[in-house]
Amino acid sequence: MKHPHKVQEALLFQLLKTAKNTEWGKRFDYASIKSADAFAERVPIQDYESLKPYINRMMHGEKDILWNGRTRWFSKSSGTTSDRSKFIPISSQNLRTCHIRGTWDTINLVYQNKPDARQFECKSLLMGGSLSHFAPYPKTRIGDVSAIMIDRMPYVARPFFTPDLETALMDNWEDKISKMAEIVSKERKMVMIGGVPTWTIVLFRRILEITGKSNMLEVWPELEVYIHGGVSFIPYREQFQELLPSADLQYMEIYNATEGYFAIQNDLKSNDLLLLLDNGIYYEFLPMEEWHQENPKAIPLHAVEVGKNYAMVISTNSGLWRYVPGDTIRFTATSPYKIVITGRTKQFVNAFGEEVIVANTDMALSKTCQQLDAKIREYTVAPIYFSGKEKGGHEWIVEFEKAPKDVDKFNELLDENLQCINSDYEAKRFKSLALERLRLHLAPKGTFHGWLKSKGKYGGQSKVPRLSNHREYLEEILSLIQKGA
Repeated sequence: MKHPHKVQEALLFQLLKTAKNTEWGKRFDYASIKSADAFAERVPIQDYESLKPYINRMMHGEKDILWNGRTRWFSKSSGTTSDRSKFIPISSQNLRTCHIRGTWDTINLVYQNKPDARQFECKSLLMGGSLSHFAPYPKTRIGDVSAIMIDRMPYVARPFFTPDLETALMDNWEDKISKMAEIVSKERKMVMIGGVPTWTIVLFRRILEITGKSNMLEVWPELEVYIHGGVSFIPYREQFQELLPSADLQYMEIYNATEGYFAIQNDLKSNDLLLLLDNGIYYEFLPMEEWHQENPKAIPLHAVEVGKNYAMVISTNSGLWRYVPGDTIRFTATSPYKIVITGRTKQFVNAFGEEVIVANTDMALSKTCQQLDAKIREYTVAPIYFSGKEKGGHEWIVEFEKAPKDVDKFNELLDENLQCINSDYEAKRFKSLALERLRLHLAPKGTFHGWLKSKGKYGGQSKVPRLSNHREYLEEILSLIQKGA
């Protein structure tokens, strides 16, 4: 926090020194790189496809490819922006000094915000995915990053974790939810829960069915903190406040992605996150105008500006070099460096120059739900393209937990709120000259989980794509709705 640029510069040279004798390090002559500018000039920005041949070789047991030594763990990306799985290397150094260190940082901040916390007296529940062996080379293991972290949990933490590891790492998500609910519903000394909001709610509902209680604090009266990440918490906040009706319970957001443990909410009175600069990740940032350029130009940390959207570029101690994970952020402060997550480079709607991002739709939906006493489970948005004399627009599918009494009013207010939040959308909607009012579809409960299951992405850290600049996902979900009807 006090010396961010020195910390990042030292980390970059540590990464280069460690990897200088790898195949990648020799290719770009890491041994001769003497500055951050030289590193940026010499090494092109990478995506998964450009690193995939190297990662495949690492998965088959080859050593000294992108990172020194052999890498035994690979985190399976849960994103739905591609039907093909991505496997992100997790070296022993990365697991220890990035993901696990980030977890200890989180616990430290829990105690900083609540000095009488009881994380090392009682139990904590972490909702993770599953692990499996890589069939062509069984010494390699693959799975969600949460599952890898649970499996490699430091022994000092295991007595305070529930459920047992076998249950926590089950691969059948429906069976896991049922078994997990049976076990943890009997635990009275639960003080902390960590998990993606979507699947945490599924678990809570199952526990309430089993116990017959009306809310989760009747099951776990000593609960102190819920740690969440993976998706924006904004659309889920009201549901959690009903399930956990306490003004004293703390909500803490973390940013632990497949590629690294990036940031933590260190001040619970503010929604922004402290960027972690000393845990094995060297950061650069792509301004919005560079996102889809053939040869994008990234800027260093010291050049970022508050209020602008950037895509992250990371170099890590697992061998991701100038890699774009696809997340977009906005800086809220530079002393210390603090961010909010605004979406994904591939999750936006900009078919008509409106530049709508996930942060816009989350906020508009949350505001509309508050105005009309509604609650959502999931949603997705795609463009309606110009056709003949018809104007374009946005098409929404929303699955409600509690539907509004007046759906047309909800549609109208949602469109108005989005205009208030995004001036480009407002300009395109002016007198409906370019875009018509958004079109809203209500999805029956279970629709989005059914779609995820059909894609082989049910459970764990799997997430519904909020925005797409194409209609593929929306058409698939509409088809499910029509079949159900």
